[in-house]
Amino acid sequence: MQQIRIPRERIGVLIGKGGEIKRMIEERTGCRLNIDSETGLVELEEGDNPLNMLRCIEVVRAIGRGFNPMIAMKLLDDDLIMLDIIDLSGIATTRNALKRIKGRIIGKGGRMRQSIEDLIGVDVSVYGKTVAVIGSPDQVRIVRKAIEMLAEGSSHPAVLRYLEKKRRELRESSLDWENIRDI
Repeated sequence: MQQIRIPRERIGVLIGKGGEIKRMIEERTGCRLNIDSETGLVELEEGDNPLNMLRCIEVVRAIGRGFNPMIAMKLLDDDLIMLDIIDLSGIATTRNALKRIKGRIIGKGGRMRQSIEDLIGVDVSVYGKTVAVIGSPDQVRIVRKAIEMLAEGSSHPAVLRYLEKKRRELRESSLDWENIRDI
């Protein structure tokens, strides 16, 4: 059995209307979720497959970090998709600094966050003191660097240039893999 604590305001999202999200996670992973809505404590009981337990933990963590449950379920669809949580509290020393950094990551009208998602092909959630990313290990590494650049004060255009360069590199490396598989 594993225990995870998620924010209480995210418990309703984890359970879903009529328990549909909880049921869906349990069916897809074979794990059982026991949720304490007062404390935000989620107990996970392992099913037949230990690997599914790890995936279930990641889905619950993703929902707790602000992701829509359907986006969090991507973690169950592909073994190469992972969740990375970047804690901003080590970077931002005051409440105002945290607010400023989160604002830089989100951008005006959410455009910076959307650009990161579109250019690199990931899902990003800015919630509380964290930024969570769902994507492949290469995608997550690139986004982590972009988030660090924004937190350290790099301009939005500089970060977008970095992301565009990395997008080209990702495309080229995937083309190389396509060609290798065809041989």
